[in-house]
Amino acid sequence: MLKKQTVWLLTMLSLMIVLSVYYVLSPDSEDLAYIEDGQEETEETSTTETGDDADVSNISSVGQDELFTTIRMEINDERSMKKGRLTEIVASASADTQEKEQALEEIDVLEELSTKETILEEQIVGATGYDDVLVRSDGTKVHVHVKADTLTETEVVDIMQMVRDEFGEITAEVNFQPTGE
Repeated sequence: MLKKQTVWLLTMLSLMIVLSVYYVLSPDSEDLAYIEDGQEETEETSTTETGDDADVSNISSVGQDELFTTIRMEINDERSMKKGRLTEIVASASADTQEKEQALEEIDVLEELSTKETILEEQIVGATGYDDVLVRSDGTKVHVHVKADTLTETEVVDIMQMVRDEFGEITAEVNFQPTGE
């Protein structure tokens, strides 16, 4: 079994390679995307767009095509770090049985959540034909962002029903991200 330092190093190197390739191959290197976390930050190289961007809560973007992919990568990285910490608890000799069982349960919950989000994204894209869909769950609410110029009320209701079918009775928030075409 690999040491946690080795796994961490390989993960970071892989991430650096992926990001390097992305930025080298990016057609416009000034396109940036980020998740706004409520803290004020300065934007030195990006421009602020208004209008339809206000429809997607907590997301600002100039690079429309890479936005969902970037957010997915950030979510996956965050979950991988959580799983790593939980795996350390499971492998720890100092942790008692109850702590190890709780860590294993949390790992299962994270994996199930990721699976449900992926399945729901594929269902929505397959049923509607949107360019891209991003599904994020924070445990109490499911956020669905659809890459489309507009969403009708019927489409929103259909998406909310798909969320309920996959996640059960949970609050769903559906927004759209204009395609920019």
